[in-house]
Amino acid sequence: MRNSILILGAALFMFAACTNAPSTNVEQAEKPQATQTSLDKKEEAAQGYDIGSKAIDFSLKNANKAEGQAEVTSLKDFEEAKGFIIIFTCNHCPYSVAYEDRIIDLDKKYAPLGYPVIAINPNDPIQYPTDDFDAMTVRAKEKGFTFPYIFDETQEIAKAYGATRTPHVFILEKNEAGNIVQFIGAIDNSTYEPEDADEKHVEEAVDALLKGDDVKVKKVKAIGCSIKWRA
Repeated sequence: MRNSILILGAALFMFAACTNAPSTNVEQAEKPQATQTSLDKKEEAAQGYDIGSKAIDFSLKNANKAEGQAEVTSLKDFEEAKGFIIIFTCNHCPYSVAYEDRIIDLDKKYAPLGYPVIAINPNDPIQYPTDDFDAMTVRAKEKGFTFPYIFDETQEIAKAYGATRTPHVFILEKNEAGNIVQFIGAIDNSTYEPEDADEKHVEEAVDALLKGDDVKVKKVKAIGCSIKWRA
């Protein structure tokens, strides 16, 4: 009986890392299985956008202005961009923390090629004070973010895009019709061991778009913490 209680307690503790108990310690979250290459019905139904959807613009407060970024960020500000790597992420989620360096690398690699990263924090700071705007500013400076880190305070953009997890990626291609969604899902298939990632979904998608090719894998199930919606 005592062993059963201990096992149950451990399971509840790992689950809490992405639900109720704020944490920046990656090891406190249960490591996910390899990212799936398809969405389950519940996840797919939650999507606001699908492949081919025209994404709306936004004007959101930027926590990374200390790094030379604008105080408010909009897609229209990037006149020379060919598209965007939009990543819904946050401070507290262990999955997001595990991907921070890779997100920085994505921006360094693809922003000069016309696909900058824009990171959006959609979480309710009432539930998670570590995700409030001031904490975002601190985190951006600590990590040396090279990209805008913006706050979706009303959560309207996350709902419009259909984001459900942190991190959750939407790759947009800019053309005459607007900013068109070309990929939705995960960054790669190995959250905690980057060297083990053999399916680099975002890189493969952006590389295809830069070549003028069709994106082969357009949707991948996002693995991470659930977005903390306002009550």
